Amino acid sequence: MKTKQKISLLRVSSVMLVLLILLGLCSVLSLAVGSAGYSIQEILKALFSQEDSPVKTIVLNLRLPRIILAILIGSSLSAAGALLQSVMRNPLADPGTIGVSAGAGTAATTILLIFPQLSASVPLFAFGGAALACVLIYTMAWKGGVDPTRIILSGVAINSVLGAYNSLLQLMNSDSLEGVLAFMNGSLSGRGWHQVQIAACYASVGLVMAFLCIKSANALQLGEEMAKSLGVKVSLNRVLLSAVAAFLAAATVSVAGMIGFVGLVVPHIARLLVGSDYKVMMPVSVVLGAVVLLAADTVGRTVVPGMEIPVGIVMAVCGGPFFLYLLRKKGKVSGN
Repeated sequence: MKTKQKISLLRVSSVMLVLLILLGLCSVLSLAVGSAGYSIQEILKALFSQEDSPVKTIVLNLRLPRIILAILIGSSLSAAGALLQSVMRNPLADPGTIGVSAGAGTAATTILLIFPQLSASVPLFAFGGAALACVLIYTMAWKGGVDPTRIILSGVAINSVLGAYNSLLQLMNSDSLEGVLAFMNGSLSGRGWHQVQIAACYASVGLVMAFLCIKSANALQLGEEMAKSLGVKVSLNRVLLSAVAAFLAAATVSVAGMIGFVGLVVPHIARLLVGSDYKVMMPVSVVLGAVVLLAADTVGRTVVPGMEIPVGIVMAVCGGPFFLYLLRKKGKVSGN
């Protein structure tokens, strides 16, 4: 038993070390590449120089905040997806597929198109939209208790209705869509230190709450009957975990728009790497999510010269095939 624990600890430590190294490499690469490429020496010289220069302006005011945002958003979406997969006991659940992100996106789009004077309050309204979507999903799914299958089906229905509302809203405000289209596609372009401050505040609170939910997430994975036998209030814990996931999803949507598949793909890969125990799977998911979104954003900035592909599109192109793989995979995904 002790040998197995040592092997498991060594495996988790090795995975975390590799992920942290990858995160550092991706950060350096993202600083260096773009429409204007710079060497590491040029970047360091510009950052530590007292004089202003084009290199310093681009690195410090454009690329660095974008890197930090990608890390915060990737971590938040991964944690939200991991929590929802525990609630649903389904590896196909994430904030996008069950309607939580759609609720946040709908509220934010409504503010941007109809009440632009309230745009400074978009994060608050985004969380309200995500919370309302959660309430609707659980109300529709409640029938003597909360069943994961009914939650997913209710989420798909809510997703469809909110998608139709968003399309109608865009048709009725077609002359004001320039900023909204970037929001709907999920983009980090043009984000600066102000957005970093907003994201850092929300993400830090949300991630702390997510880590406090690890015990509940592990209990829900055992199944409803087993969790109840352990004294766990299943329905209450499902609502609490969903609320934390909604908070994290709303925080990311309010800053970067609709970015899908991160919360679906990353926790599943984390299970394959370290198993399904949330004590190790959650921190691995958080770091891996940062690596994945930062890499996707860097690819979107550089893959087509002179053109930037929003990170939401890059994740959809990469995450779609992985989603199909999960659908085709036989049996339950447990990470064992």
